[in-house]
Amino acid sequence: MNETGAVSALSSLAQEHRLKIFRLLVQAGPDGSYAGAIADRLKVPASSLSFHLAHLTRSGLISQERQSRQLIYRAEFARMNELLNYLMLNCCQDSACTPDSVTTEGAHS
Repeated sequence: MNETGAVSALSSLAQEHRLKIFRLLVQAGPDGSYAGAIADRLKVPASSLSFHLAHLTRSGLISQERQSRQLIYRAEFARMNELLNYLMLNCCQDSACTPDSVTTEGAHS
């Protein structure tokens, strides 16, 4: 992943509903979830949901597949892992990261 891809993915996740949708699809695993089930679970109107799903799809974080008359959405785990790897690139200045070497100070802010 390059910087442009990382910015695109992070900007897609930098919105409350999109972050919730992505987390829900990660939890759903490879089976994914139908748009209607996502809307019901997150209490997001269908028109808003479509906008957010399209944004996440364009960034490559999720994919969609038509099954009969419905769309099923899935988290793109490979893309998610690329983003995580990009963020962790050169972590701890190339030394092994251990729980003791990573501070959690400010994590509760």
